[in-house]
Formats: sequence, C-alpha cells, structure tokens
Amino acid sequence: MTRIVTLGDSITLGLGDPVLGGWRGWTRLLAAGLPKPELHNLATNGAQAKHVERDQLPDALLLRPHVATVVIGINDTLRAGFDPVRTGQAAARTIAALTASGATVLTMRLPDPAQMFGLPAGLARPLSRRMRAVNAEMDRIAAHYGTIHWDASADPQTYDRRNWSVDRLHPNERGHRLIACRLWDRLAESGFPVAERPGSEPTSPPPSRRDDVLWMATKGTGWVIRRSVDLIPYMLFMAVRDAIVEQREWSAAVALPAGGDRPAAAVDAPVTGEARVAGEARVTGEARVTREARVTGETRAAEQVAE
Repeated sequence: MTRIVTLGDSITLGLGDPVLGGWRGWTRLLAAGLPKPELHNLATNGAQAKHVERDQLPDALLLRPHVATVVIGINDTLRAGFDPVRTGQAAARTIAALTASGATVLTMRLPDPAQMFGLPAGLARPLSRRMRAVNAEMDRIAAHYGTIHWDASADPQTYDRRNWSVDRLHPNERGHRLIACRLWDRLAESGFPVAERPGSEPTSPPPSRRDDVLWMATKGTGWVIRRSVDLIPYMLFMAVRDAIVEQREWSAAVALPAGGDRPAAAVDAPVTGEARVAGEARVTGEARVTREARVTGETRAAEQVAE
C-alpha cells in the first residue's frame, strides 16, 4: 500500500477538474499511478502557507504518509500583507516535519499568475515579483530537505491556454493531468515504486461555453470580488511606486553635472566607452538594489498604505 497525503490550496483540492460528486484533480490522477494507493487530500480553498502548517500538517503527520505533496504560494502572493520570508518559514516547517516523519515529499515551483491573468505590464510586475520571491524560497527549501521538486514555471506546457480553466487560475482536466504526469515522472526518476503512468489526454468532454459562463458567475466572480478588496488597491499602489522608481533611475542616468549645462560637443557626441559603462553600472546597480529590497521586504510602509 502507498499512503499519499496532499496539502495545499484549491489547485491541490482539484478545482477545475469536476467529476460526479466533487473534484478529481491531479492528486487522484497521481495516486492512481502508484501501487495500492490510499489518498488523503487535506487541501482547502484559499489556504496560505500558514494555514497548511497550522491546520493540515497535524492531520498529515497522524496519517504517516509514504508520499506527501506540498503545493502552496499562490494565495500568499494574492494578499496585501504578503511576506515571502514568513511564507517560506511556514513552508519550511511543514516540509521539515513531513520529511522527518519518513515521507517522500514533492514540491512545485509555481507559474507566474500575472502571466496567466494577462495583466497589463504595470500591474503584472508586482505580482510577478512576488511569485519569484515565493519560488526562490521554495527552491531553497527543496534543496535543503531534498524534496522531489518540479519547476512548473519553466515548463513550456504550463502556459498553454488549453491547460487552464476559464478563470485562468485553476488547471482544467488537461492541466491537472499535466501536473500528475510531471510529478509521476519525477517520482519514477527518483526510484520510488510506481505503477502505470497517468494518462495525459482528457477523458471527459470539455466544458461548454455555458459551463464557463456559469463557473465565472457562481465562483470566478466571487473570487475576484474577495481578492479585489485587498489585492487590487495594493497592486495599483505598487505599479505607481514602480513607475516613480523607474523615473528616478532614468533621471539619474541623464542628470547634468552640477554648475550648468553640458558643452554642446558633449551633448551631440555619442555616449561611449567608460562614460556609458559607468552610467549603465550606476543605473543597473541602483535598480538591482531597489528591486531586491522590494522582493525581500516589500516594506511595511507600503503594506500599510495598501491596506
């Protein structure tokens, strides 16, 4: 028997892959590809890393799983109080406990939700930056604890529109099958005993246009409203802040020397050699420091304004 315990949010719960009586999702597809599976899906809608640690981990440890999956981070990035360090700490404690219990732990590097949503560049940058920060934490944790780690963000099929539900947040059946197959492949490569590989092609008819409209009206719209209360104002604030920072960096690059205008020859001459290198180094360095500060801190002042 192979006891599988899955922890996470709505993606692990199976939203986007409906079957009679509920959701199937990648967890059931993956479990079916393991010898004599016994699946316990502990995921819940809207779960953040702290909820997984607090609410799901204790039950998972009681079950003493052979395989455990921890897929978290999306919901953390969609909150105004986002802190990648706290997210990483909660994830690390969860994965450390599961590893210590003897489980083989699977983790994921998640795709960029801003790219999935098709957001304008100004709004996409803050959300993309958050996802990169969470992924950096998960990469570090996976390397430290030796988890089986799939980089979904770099998989070409991840962003194939055919693999996503109409809300562009949850995989559809094809997308859930992609996740199941990728994780099954990595388990097999690690030497873990496996059975038959999950099928990659959908077996259920695709949702109709009416189904998509009904989904957005009953579930998608509610999600947007709940997230808009805190996320949208914060993203707008961050977009404005990014624009101000970029304007300052540009101004620093073209600033005139103190004491007056540059000579006409200097104005007309191409910027070459050491002058160009020094200018680019200054701007690049300032940009990097500024952006790294935003990634690791996303300062409390900004959070308070957003909230």
